[in-house]
Amino acid sequence: MTRITLGSAVLRGTVATALMASLMSTSALGAPPVDLSKWSPEYVRSIAGTQDFDTAADCAKVTPLDYKGRLTFWYQGVFEGDPDLLRQYYKEFFETFRKTYPNIQLEEQALTYNDLLDKFRTALLGNAAPMAVRLQILGGTEFASKGYLEPLKPEDVGYSTDDFWPGAMKAVTWEDVTYGIPTNNETMAFIWNADIFKRAGLDPDKPPATWDDVVKYSKQIHDKLGIAGYGLVARKNAGNTPYRFMPQLWAYGGGVFDEATANPTYEEVQLNSPQSKAALQASYDMYVRDKSVPVSALTNQQADNQPLFVAGQLGMMISHPSDYDVMLDLQKKATGADKDKAQTVIDNMRYGLIPTGPDGKRAVVFGGSNIHILKPEYVEGGKVDEPAAKAIICMWTSPEWSLKMAYAGSNPGNLNGFKTKWMKERLDNIEFLDVTTSMLPYGIPFPALPQSPEIMNIIIPDMLQNALTGAMTVDEAADDAAEKVKDLMGGL
Repeated sequence: MTRITLGSAVLRGTVATALMASLMSTSALGAPPVDLSKWSPEYVRSIAGTQDFDTAADCAKVTPLDYKGRLTFWYQGVFEGDPDLLRQYYKEFFETFRKTYPNIQLEEQALTYNDLLDKFRTALLGNAAPMAVRLQILGGTEFASKGYLEPLKPEDVGYSTDDFWPGAMKAVTWEDVTYGIPTNNETMAFIWNADIFKRAGLDPDKPPATWDDVVKYSKQIHDKLGIAGYGLVARKNAGNTPYRFMPQLWAYGGGVFDEATANPTYEEVQLNSPQSKAALQASYDMYVRDKSVPVSALTNQQADNQPLFVAGQLGMMISHPSDYDVMLDLQKKATGADKDKAQTVIDNMRYGLIPTGPDGKRAVVFGGSNIHILKPEYVEGGKVDEPAAKAIICMWTSPEWSLKMAYAGSNPGNLNGFKTKWMKERLDNIEFLDVTTSMLPYGIPFPALPQSPEIMNIIIPDMLQNALTGAMTVDEAADDAAEKVKDLMGGL
């Protein structure tokens, strides 16, 4: 299979420049365990497998291995769109934790991305929350600002703040206090089917360079082959939607605020700027004008695009490296001619950098998850077993498990994870991992504001829905969304 190589000097320079720009907004970085200024596919490969770690011994320094206690824990678990490999590692993690800490009674509950925040909010209101929780990256600031979370920093579980991405630490900081630790960080990449490109008269080895090209390519694929060109996602109250629309919005030069700048102030709403409207117009053009995306985009999640892609009915999409493993899983379950068709798609699956905007700006959501400890007054029973909570947090954020729990689709939150033998193994075994890892320097965190979950999961999808359904014009939908953000922010 042809692979897209990202190791050119041009890319190395571009990535390094982008990374250094992103680091300009942080202060006193200290000495991270890896050299972020050298970040490139080659550098990541050069450090993989260079250091061994003893997780049990490290966590024993935080919570003794014979500690006796009880812990309630909620987390975002695997869902239908995840590869089987991820299920295996989740199962292995909890088995290992119970073996390492046999005297801690662990009561864990897995919830889907879309259910976790709502259920957690309800539990907090009823003082029935778990002692510890792992939330998607945009959730921590909301709950820290409302006083639900205990201060918690990497040093509290035996690590250093410099062991984690600066952008990730922003998402767990509220009013200069740290309230959580990153478990994993991720950036997605652009995926296309080379065979579909070729049959549609496009260069099979070149992805669209710009978002304007995405619109053109999507139309050309649809017009020539009668299938969907681009896997637009616009579902309401679903994390998939902002993760795929915000890179488009930022690339055009737009934003909710100024979150894409080096030193954001969040003082001015920009959702109704000409640049933001241009990004929304691109989605409108694909869905309404060209009808070149799935008609079900209004209710689709990425999991709905995956079967379309493996069936050869979708030309392009944005997702994780794990989608390659998902395609392999789907191919194994297919029969007859569908199995052969799926194999053809897998053989023609290509990954590249996410397209730029008109002015050459490339962006992707700096995503992931963070882990937190609750204040006892909001926990069922009114008590938090802090040593037990720190034991599971130490293990999950260790170089070993922050890598394994992100094995197929993300990256370790702990930068030391890139130096483990498991990182070397996954680079050898997971196609296109180096491409998505190369997108990390272009990552932009969601605004570090308590209102971010509502903005990203409700207001942004509503804006898309209003424009794509014709309930409002593009201008009206953007203006409406901007007003909703201003109201949410107290008249900003």
